[in-house]
Amino acid sequence: MSQDRKQTEHAFFHNNFVAKNGFKEAIGRLVLWLMGGWKVVGSIPRINKCVIIVAHHTSNWDFVVAIAAKLILRLRIRFFAKHSLFVPPLGWLMKGFGGIAIKRDEKMNRVEHSAQVIRESDNFVLVITPEGTRSKVSKWKTGFYHIALKAGVPVLPVALDFENRQVVIGEPISLSGNQDQDFTDMHRFFLAHKPRHPELGCNGPFEAEDPKAN
Repeated sequence: MSQDRKQTEHAFFHNNFVAKNGFKEAIGRLVLWLMGGWKVVGSIPRINKCVIIVAHHTSNWDFVVAIAAKLILRLRIRFFAKHSLFVPPLGWLMKGFGGIAIKRDEKMNRVEHSAQVIRESDNFVLVITPEGTRSKVSKWKTGFYHIALKAGVPVLPVALDFENRQVVIGEPISLSGNQDQDFTDMHRFFLAHKPRHPELGCNGPFEAEDPKAN
């Protein structure tokens, strides 16, 4: 790989982060301290683009923890929402939080549109909760998987471990195209990390198993 290409990719990677802001980072650390001394374990890998899946999603407190971690990491995240939500003044907030308007049409569905946006970007960190709800579900939604697969980017698992009070950043997972196997690998990462309400967590193929047994 040429030196110029390395420098370009290095620059793109750093575009995934906002400028250092000691006040915001202090707010994030204060929130995690007030919640019982949470810590961020691991670091964001040096990749330009990825889809982050945050699990298990069982409580409104998940959002508080995740935003605090975002402030500490200075991570520039993106999420997709329907275009009707981007009308001012709400639209200003949506864009400020990293929102990107998606307008469904007859020629392209949301997955295709999302994947295209990622492919055409130099750097992009999309965040999704695979359950799609705080309620109990037997399996994850598949939209995030198809977006990552079509965009040709890895999935980065991030666990909210309420038992150990940790935000755990895993290793990026390159998708094989075998959805069942890829989902099994992703679920295996989350098994050891208990959500706020373990009875609501989705463990997919490991649903009947005791996480501590793995």
